[in-house]
Amino acid sequence: MRYQIRQKIFSLRDNFTIKDQFGNNCYQVTGKIMALGDKLYFNDMEGNNLIYIEQKLWRLLAEYNMFENDEKIATVKRKFSFRPRFDITSKFGEITLDGNYWQHEFSIKRENYTMADVSKKWFSLSDTYGIEVYDTENTEFILALAIVIDQVLHDNDR
Repeated sequence: MRYQIRQKIFSLRDNFTIKDQFGNNCYQVTGKIMALGDKLYFNDMEGNNLIYIEQKLWRLLAEYNMFENDEKIATVKRKFSFRPRFDITSKFGEITLDGNYWQHEFSIKRENYTMADVSKKWFSLSDTYGIEVYDTENTEFILALAIVIDQVLHDNDR
């Protein structure tokens, strides 16, 4: 299944809707205004929180935790290196990214299985990403993880 994430470049908050390949609204992401660090709520279209994303403060390199029903389901840490690298631990196992993160052309993998492919669309008035999800049982987690990677790499660009 394909999804599209469109994030406004000039915005005081992180608020956006995720659409499926047919243009239907599937998920909403909202951020808290005036919060220290990123705090994002990944919700269904009825407003039910599915995943809560929180940035850990006072870290040399970015670190985010993801929660589902108050249970931590993943931690994403940026590793110290010239090229962006991540340490992603989750209840789904060890997750790796393969590709060009700066250009948002990468795959999300668990072991040797590709869970999803992420690709940025160019020439848009907003940051728009296409995500092809292969592991449909974990769609929400995969979409939320793609958002966290974007936050780590490009949050200061906005």
